[in-house]
Amino acid sequence: MFDFLLTHEQQKLQNEAIAFVKEKVPKQLILDMDAEKVVYPVEYIRDLGKANLLGLRFPPEYGGRGLNWVDEVGVLEEIGILGTSLACLYSLPSIVGEALARFGSEDLKQRYLKPTLEGKIYTAEALTEPRGGSDFFGATTLAVRDGDDFILNGQKRFVVGAEGADYFMVYAKTNPEGKSHESMSAFIVDRGPGVEVGHVYGLMGTRGGGAGRVVFKDVRIPGKNLLGKENGATEIFYQMMIPERLTSAAGALGMARAALEVATAYSTKRKAFNHTIKDFQGVSFKVADSITRLDAARALVYAAARAIDSGVPAAQGRRLVSEAKKFATNTAWAVVNDAMQIMGGIGYTNVYPVERLLRDTRLIMIWTGTNEVMDLIIQHEYYKEFQSQTQMPKYRSIEEDALNAHLTEEKVYE
Repeated sequence: MFDFLLTHEQQKLQNEAIAFVKEKVPKQLILDMDAEKVVYPVEYIRDLGKANLLGLRFPPEYGGRGLNWVDEVGVLEEIGILGTSLACLYSLPSIVGEALARFGSEDLKQRYLKPTLEGKIYTAEALTEPRGGSDFFGATTLAVRDGDDFILNGQKRFVVGAEGADYFMVYAKTNPEGKSHESMSAFIVDRGPGVEVGHVYGLMGTRGGGAGRVVFKDVRIPGKNLLGKENGATEIFYQMMIPERLTSAAGALGMARAALEVATAYSTKRKAFNHTIKDFQGVSFKVADSITRLDAARALVYAAARAIDSGVPAAQGRRLVSEAKKFATNTAWAVVNDAMQIMGGIGYTNVYPVERLLRDTRLIMIWTGTNEVMDLIIQHEYYKEFQSQTQMPKYRSIEEDALNAHLTEEKVYE
């Protein structure tokens, strides 16, 4: 519905995604994943790799297409209609790929990034710990230097894709006595001796994506698998906010749109009091609110993507992607709830997919940083922008546009 924001080439790419979703993703896969009969959909990721739809932003020599964030957002909205698990698994090569492409050596790019984008090996990001969710720097997973290598001990949980991953991107403390922002490093860790993956909890929704707990026991990591600098994971973590949050936001658009389309179609068929229910304002106004929210969310997500593509300052980029993630995921939750309300009792059953989308969308307001954490980042970065902007003489002093602005003795701040 936002084709006017896309170039002809971007529309062609989006049509590739539309065709993939229609032709390559069987209904039974979605049902089996939700029933946890499928733990990790290997064929799905393999097919994405064969279609050259993974990691679109990365250079062709590593398996990407050398495109940008607007291209990827356009594709991800279409993938998003399949639900949270499949959208997230689509996004993982882009998320982990960001760290590999920006902070990895050429050796790491060849060994991990390229085969990942080809759909030949599978990845997951190990970030959250049992003792720390939003508190990234409170991590207790420890990597101790041993000659040229590191010995890793600790555990991560809520790792989407863990059960199918061939390797993990792992954050660990390497300087626990140092300042928090200089205490952690990031590594690529192969699945192998000492790496235990377990499916230890059930999920309300977002099933079949291989989410699990990963325990590391005396895992030897070659020094060449260090991403960036030792004790330099803070820079990586801040950069990773962009792919984690933009992919969440773009996928949320697809989920919201899917639920709205199901409910809208239902409203044109279902009759009550001798009228189709779309003729009642209680229904049609919910559709109006939903499409308005969805269009506003889409506009913000595309604006954030274009801002990142244009190279805005890092702080402004973090603010925009945090706004996009918060607003798009909140929108998805609101739109899916309204879709269920429009459909009434039948929407609460598995006769329609809205109940699954409701369970899926509840998670996206929590992961990649809760939406309350998004608020912290948004206000923090805005205050910094505001203070620097008000110091620029080219801007009008709006505060002076009051009749008694000259009464400085009335402006008491303490």
